[in-house]
Amino acid sequence: MSSLKDELIKEVGKRRTFAIISHPDAGKTTLTEKLLLYGGAIHLAGSIKSRKTQRHAVSDWMEIEKQRGISVTSSVLQFDYDGCRINILDTPGHQDFSEDTYRTLMAVDSAVMVIDVAKGVEAQTKKLFKVCKQRNIPIFTFVNKLDHYGKMPLDLMDEIENVLGIRSYPMNWPIGTDGQYMGVYDRRRKKILLFSADTTHGQEARVADVYEPDDPEAIARIGESAYESLQMDIELLDEAGEEFDQEKVDCGELTPMFFGSAMTNFGVQDFLEEFIRLAPTPAPRESSDGLIEPIDEKFSGFIFKIQANMNPAHRDRLAFIRICSGKFERNMEVWHEKSGKMIKLAQPQQFLAQDRQIIDVAYPGDIVGLFDPGIFSIGDTICDPAHKFQFAAFPVFPPEKFARVSAKDTMKRKQFVKGIMQLTQEGAIQLFQQPGAGMESYIVGTVGTLQFEVLEYRLKNEYNVDIEMNMQPYEVARWLAFEDGSEVTPDKLHGADRGMFVYDRKNNPVLLVSNEWALGWILDNNPHLELNPVPFDRKEV
Repeated sequence: MSSLKDELIKEVGKRRTFAIISHPDAGKTTLTEKLLLYGGAIHLAGSIKSRKTQRHAVSDWMEIEKQRGISVTSSVLQFDYDGCRINILDTPGHQDFSEDTYRTLMAVDSAVMVIDVAKGVEAQTKKLFKVCKQRNIPIFTFVNKLDHYGKMPLDLMDEIENVLGIRSYPMNWPIGTDGQYMGVYDRRRKKILLFSADTTHGQEARVADVYEPDDPEAIARIGESAYESLQMDIELLDEAGEEFDQEKVDCGELTPMFFGSAMTNFGVQDFLEEFIRLAPTPAPRESSDGLIEPIDEKFSGFIFKIQANMNPAHRDRLAFIRICSGKFERNMEVWHEKSGKMIKLAQPQQFLAQDRQIIDVAYPGDIVGLFDPGIFSIGDTICDPAHKFQFAAFPVFPPEKFARVSAKDTMKRKQFVKGIMQLTQEGAIQLFQQPGAGMESYIVGTVGTLQFEVLEYRLKNEYNVDIEMNMQPYEVARWLAFEDGSEVTPDKLHGADRGMFVYDRKNNPVLLVSNEWALGWILDNNPHLELNPVPFDRKEV
């Protein structure tokens, strides 16, 4: 076996690359930050947004995120813990940004699903869970906010099974009464972990006192009544609950379940250590040439995210690559499948949100940022020229909201076009143009309305362009083709005036209509017309 193969086996075994997903406000970003705190990547958590300190979550780097208190773009965070390299991808919780989240899920090997103990399984959680299930991604559940009143743990287990269709195995169990939990019982180690009162408002790591299950001191701290309830619950789980099965965890059929509070650091370290023990190492990836194994010595990776202006001072543009096989080395030359050219990977960077450092090497599972002069697109494959192939295509989302967008000041048309094009390449918006229209205005399509607010904010703050934005009365987009392969033009389309005829960036014809009824009328009156919710060469989510 070659020395590189040995090196790859060793390094791949250290990697854990996962996304954190949840409904908005379940505490996903706070949990991300606390994992960094326990991993030693930060020394003081910044979740307390006091007027004095104005701290913000480490992973929310964009100014609009800090103002609104939500995540609107995925961020990449890396740190080492207990001999492992952890790659966390914190994702937007808001449903209007689910497209970014779905792409992020293409780049991970597992997911952590954060659930609010009071609200249980919410709408966005269901959507994101469905994508994980489609990819058979192992899912770990963190029931958060145990410092508040909420649903009973057994009721949450039932809800996860009934609503999401996955069985759960509690790795720990909360000790105490509703909203007044004082610790957890570790089922694997058969230990009681009790926490002292949190006096730092969650800013510093919190260490648990560990006891044997029958230790008199632990029983005294817990109280007789709560201790009896704990014993009954554990007995019920052991007798009637699921058996732990690592194979079922690995294929996404069983979710290890943890209880805690990210805000007060309750149970966070216990979760981190168990997650590292149970989570999968980087997995093989589907490609046009079969499965690509991470320990394959030939380098490969794919672009899953593009972000412009992470550093406003430099107006840079970064492409985020998930390394899939081989060893990444600074300044290496690789084959860019889309352009059919060799390119040099200069200035590779790794991240703690917008804080970054130049790196020399990286391995499968790692996420690396590459300076992008405008050659990369989401879904691009880069690989060793001795083994050319393409990774499986990314899914596409049909837009549901549309607006006509133009620059208020025609003298700033150049900046306007540049900003619109860059945000389109990031995947933040989809771009359309009416036949004969110049670059004075575009039709912008998004999955949700909040993306328009981000579009307006970023054009103003990153490109110094104020825009006019007029919402359009359309909710359905369909790509058009005739069965005989002939070109689709407005004059050949009976009833094209019932919607808006536009072209996408690749000059494919698209019809925007207000509802499914209008779509049915178009189909009835154009019997040889084919309709698709995404471009014909792409796969819909």
